[in-house]
This record gives sequence, structure tokens and C-alpha cells, in this order.
Amino acid sequence: MPLKIDPHLTAQQLTPKLRRVFELSASKILSIERTWNPAQGTPVFTVKGRYTSRGWTEWTQGFQFGSAILQFDATNEARFLELGRLKTLELMATHVSHTGVHDHGFNNVSTYGNLWRLMREGAVPWNEDRNHFYELALKVSGAVQAARWTSLADGRGYIYSFNGPHSLFVDTVRSLRSLALAHQLGHVLMGERDQRISLLQRLLVHGEATARYSIYYGEGRDTYDLRGRTAHESLFNLNDGSYRCPNSQQGYSPFSTWTRGLAWAMLGYAEQLEFLDALLTSPESGKPARPQPTDPQETSRSVTESQAIFLKAALATADFYLDHSCADGIPMWDTGAPNLHRLRDYADQSADPFNPWEPVDSSAAAIAAQGLFRLGHYLRRQGKLKAATRYRQAGLTVANTLFDEPYLSLSPRHQGLILHSVYHRPNGWDYVAPGQKVPNGESSMWGDYHARELAVLLWREARGESYLRFFWP
Repeated sequence: MPLKIDPHLTAQQLTPKLRRVFELSASKILSIERTWNPAQGTPVFTVKGRYTSRGWTEWTQGFQFGSAILQFDATNEARFLELGRLKTLELMATHVSHTGVHDHGFNNVSTYGNLWRLMREGAVPWNEDRNHFYELALKVSGAVQAARWTSLADGRGYIYSFNGPHSLFVDTVRSLRSLALAHQLGHVLMGERDQRISLLQRLLVHGEATARYSIYYGEGRDTYDLRGRTAHESLFNLNDGSYRCPNSQQGYSPFSTWTRGLAWAMLGYAEQLEFLDALLTSPESGKPARPQPTDPQETSRSVTESQAIFLKAALATADFYLDHSCADGIPMWDTGAPNLHRLRDYADQSADPFNPWEPVDSSAAAIAAQGLFRLGHYLRRQGKLKAATRYRQAGLTVANTLFDEPYLSLSPRHQGLILHSVYHRPNGWDYVAPGQKVPNGESSMWGDYHARELAVLLWREARGESYLRFFWP
């Protein structure tokens, strides 16, 4: 196993690093706020240490304002709460009703969802009007996301990506949070002739489709079937609803693993396992305000069946990450990148973001670390203590690397928090500095947000506070 897990590391031991993360985070959030012009679009990634805008869709704006809300969560500094709240009100409404993307869980749960959660937790004073406002946004967002639906020949289906109805992205499993919250709040998607479509059922069906088509299990599916490997994109024939082949937009090839896509699956399934567990063990977590179209016993049975599928996917992807990251827990950007052979035994050593052949991706590590820790938390609740300890300690080990140099950005002139993130290597969108041969030294909005989210999760753990989760209670 390339990742050398520290079996003794605790969240409490990470406290000094976590404190420094939030000290640095504060100035970087304020720097972006001072210099960013909303007319330029949404900040996506840095070039020479300054955030710039470039991308397919504005899928990162929720991370921008969600970062300020997480900063308040950790530090209780009211100015960050006010910043996140005001910018959500001013600029996020179009994301709630955006019918053209698969990113509702990224944009809207990071903003409206975090604000709603903090109020529910009692971290901010209760305000009935604001609570209704957040809940309305979350209900609409979940339904709009669920409406972006392709039906398959077997009667199942998936939420399709911004590429179109033929395209299933592995990323979207983390966007299922929007459906989960809308369902928890008692909402449904209204279809033709007033058909009431269960958001929970669409969540389960999409999660199962992703597990079936986007994740491999070493069961002979094709020549490159390695357990836990993921395909960024799965393509379907819309004429008959049949699966055709894997594909990749941001990875090297359909038959290698883009590690950020892998990380999205790791975290997405771990979070959904926590949510489904709450539905089964704490009925109030999923009790709808209005009757749902499914029988309670049937819903319970389908949730249990989906849990097993989700767990299989979560374990496979987590194990693949542990086997294919570098020894310190930071992965290369793609496990099949064409020049990895030039790095020889790279996986047996700490990652080198300054190597001349292939970039690492710290943003994948930030997402994956949370996925590992959450999977460990879920397994511990199931009484599987040995496996739980393994994944939990792996998550702490990755966090220990990520929250230190050379990944933690110490320079006040750099607006990014976590360095050495990669956006779109095939398109050549990442900045390569003079004297370097591959991208390094830059940050991304999703990497910084998920580093903060990971830090809040571990900060609460270290202080013995309530466990961070997107749903309530």
C-alpha cells in the first residue's frame, strides 16, 4: 500500500495545523473579496497566485462564498458570516434555478445549505424568515437538479452532466446532497400531469447508476477493470437507453483514473451513507413535511438495498486511493498519466509537486481525505471497528500532509489556501510557471473550499464538538 498510514495520529494532534489553516484562510478570503470583480464571472483557479475566471460553467461560486461561511463556523468571526450571507443573497439566486448544470450540491449546499445548517445547530440566532428563505432555496435547488434526468432502458436513470443527456459524470454523486436536503425538507419534483416524483428515489437511482457504470470492481468488466478505478464520464445511447462506453473529460483516458473524479466518488458515497443511515436510524432526519409517493416500508427496503451498493462503491474507491496515492497521501493527477513511468517508484515516496513530468493534485487529496474520514465514521457506527480505524487514520494522515508545506500557502501575496491543485490538464488550462514543465504552485476554488470543510470537520472532532454533516439533525 503506497499510503503510509499513521496509526497513532489524532485530530487533537492536528490542532496547531488547523489553527494555522484558519489564520491563513481569513486573509485569503478577504483578499479575494477586495480584488474580485463579479462582472468577470466566478473565480476558479489562480494564475501567479491571483484568482482568475475560466471554465465550462460557474460551478465554483458557491465555494467562494461557502468558504466565508466555513470560516465563521471555525472562528466565530461575524464578518465572515455576514460576507457569506450577503453574497449568497446578492449573487446565488440564479444557481438555485439553473437547469443547465449538475452542480447544485456544489453551489447551493455550500451556501444556502451551510447557512441553514448553522442556524439549525444554534451557531447563529434563529430567524424564521431566513430559515424559510434558505429552505425554499434548497427545495427548489434539489428539484431542479433532479429534473435533469435521463431514463435508461432498464427503467432506471441518472442526473445528466452539462455535456448533455447522454453523459453521466462521476462528480455528480457529490451533488446528490441537494436532493437529500430537499427530500428532508419534504419537497418533491412535480412532473407532467402533476406527477409527484420522489427526490429520495432519484437520489438512490442516480447513486446506483454511478456505482454501476462509473466505478469498477475487478470483476472482468473490461481489460482495465481494477477494483476501485473510476471513469470520469459514462456515455449512453439515447435512442435505446443503453450504456456504450467510459470516457474522460479531465483525465488522461477513459481507461485510467482521474484522481479528482475518484475523490468525488469517495466523498459523495461516504456522505450519502451517513445520510441514509440517519434515515433508517433517526426517522426525523428524513421525515417529510408532506406525504411522499412511496410506501414507508418500500422506501426503507430500497434505502437498505442502496446502502449496500453505496458501501461497495465507497470501499472500492477508498482502497484504490490508498493503493495509488503517493506515500504521504497526495495523488498524481491521473493514475495513467503518460509520463509517470519517468518518475519510477513515485508512489513509494512523498509526492513531489515540482517534478518535471506530471503534476500532483492537492485538491483531490482535500476531497479524498474527508471521504476517508467520513467512511471511517460510518463504519464505526456500524460496529466495523478495524476497517473504521484504517480509513479514519488514512484521512488524518492525508490531512496532516495537506495542512503543511509545501501544500499550505503561507504567502500573503498568494490568494490560494492549498497549493498544487490541477484543473484541466488535457485542455492546458493550468498555469505553468517559467522554469517549470508541469503545473504547480497554484490553487483552485474547490480545493480551497474542501480543505476548509475538512479542517472544520477535524476542528470539531479535536474540540469534542458536534460532528459536521450537511443534513439535520
